[in-house]
Amino acid sequence: MIYNSLKKLMNYVETKNFSGYDPYDILHSKINFSIFGKWGPIIATQIHKRNPINIRKLIGIQKTHNPKGMGLFLHAYSLMYRINQLPSIKEKMDFFFDWLSNNFSKGYSGYCWGLDFPYSPRRYFLPSYTPSIVVTAFVSLGIFEYYLVTKNPKAKEILRSSCDFLLNDLHITESKDNSICFSYTPIKKDIILNATMLGSRLLAINYYITQEKKLKEFAKKSMDFIINHQHSDGRWNYGIYENRKEKKQIDFHQGFILNSIFDYLQYAKDNNEKYRNALIKGCNYYYHNQFFENGQSIWRVPKKWPVDIHSQSQGIITFCKLSELSSNYLPFAKRIALWTINNMQNIKGYFYYQKNNFFTNKIPYMRWSQAWMMLALVTLINSTAIKNVK
Repeated sequence: MIYNSLKKLMNYVETKNFSGYDPYDILHSKINFSIFGKWGPIIATQIHKRNPINIRKLIGIQKTHNPKGMGLFLHAYSLMYRINQLPSIKEKMDFFFDWLSNNFSKGYSGYCWGLDFPYSPRRYFLPSYTPSIVVTAFVSLGIFEYYLVTKNPKAKEILRSSCDFLLNDLHITESKDNSICFSYTPIKKDIILNATMLGSRLLAINYYITQEKKLKEFAKKSMDFIINHQHSDGRWNYGIYENRKEKKQIDFHQGFILNSIFDYLQYAKDNNEKYRNALIKGCNYYYHNQFFENGQSIWRVPKKWPVDIHSQSQGIITFCKLSELSSNYLPFAKRIALWTINNMQNIKGYFYYQKNNFFTNKIPYMRWSQAWMMLALVTLINSTAIKNVK
């Protein structure tokens, strides 16, 4: 069933040429929501992403290639190429890599990427292609996997350049213990924990391929910041406000942190027992508190609904990656995948955005849903193949 699901999904995204809509693309419409005041774009974004009726054609929103989505697809096809070196897969990999090489955010110290639409999170506005540490980290991870299977020197050059964006263009918050936190974007100084951990991983993978000590030093400093903010039950909150009060939002971002810690330990060659214990504790929380036994994820602890496709895909990826920590994790990743296929995949191959207890939002978002589920299914297939070989 997993292979068949992936095959149908691949057919769908390739037919659409990897172009589509996004839950947050409302500000790409012909309507100027700023005429309703500073809260206009923010309120429009929040309503639009929850609307199960797709009105995008009516308000002039076009389907686009999203840099983050393209990075996720590059990651997925590069993993596919590890076990099946077909020319058709290599062709797709090269397409994504070339596209990302040409469609980065200009005017910064190094290669970086942002969402292809204007976005208005709370309290401020981000123009199209404003680079963020999150988009840059996921695009770079896709390029890293591409580099591992092709040894393309341009990929290595772009990867190293992305570190300059982190170190030179982002705001850095330094704690008394010398640990650091990177801002989400160059626009505003803030503290978002999962974003900083993604940055730490980006520095670690670059240290792995360059052996540049400076990169490991900064990766370790940002790693310390994240470990120091883990709660006693194993979770991390989303971020920290200026008044030092933490924003409690427990969702798929936990998976971002766990995967990043695991990769940091591997690529930075760091055997710090404190880090590994934090990883084990965090994954234990994730396993016991963010999913039901049947493989259905919880939206935000303790709120059950809606089931978000991003939470499902992240669960698959995380429990595959961390399967060495527990014999339960890889079978559970498969259980999550089967629940998702049975409950959230359309007969045409695409995956739905969110499933509520009374209705389902079936809009086929390309970045948020299809790219993440393709990466999740390929990761599961690869992990199962490796397990069988062992």
